Amino acid sequence: MATEVRIPTILRNLTNDAKAVEGKGATLKELIDDLDARYPGIGARLVEDGKLRRFINVYLNDEDVRFVGGLDAPVADGDTVTVLPAVAGGMR
Repeated sequence: MATEVRIPTILRNLTNDAKAVEGKGATLKELIDDLDARYPGIGARLVEDGKLRRFINVYLNDEDVRFVGGLDAPVADGDTVTVLPAVAGGMR
């Protein structure tokens, strides 16, 4: 069993248009490294200078990973990771 990673529309060009992919790793960093090995470029879109990019939100089983260890957050088989780009803007 692996970890399901839900991919936002804006990054699906890197996953052959897959809405969700599976990855392996004991931590979020290892999981992202595994995904980057199979889907080159996805790691750079999620991580910069050893940290999650500022406008990318990542949830581990519906918990914001920034509050459960960031890239060091433990990931287990059967977990679900959701990647969401931050959205801002609006009208006055």
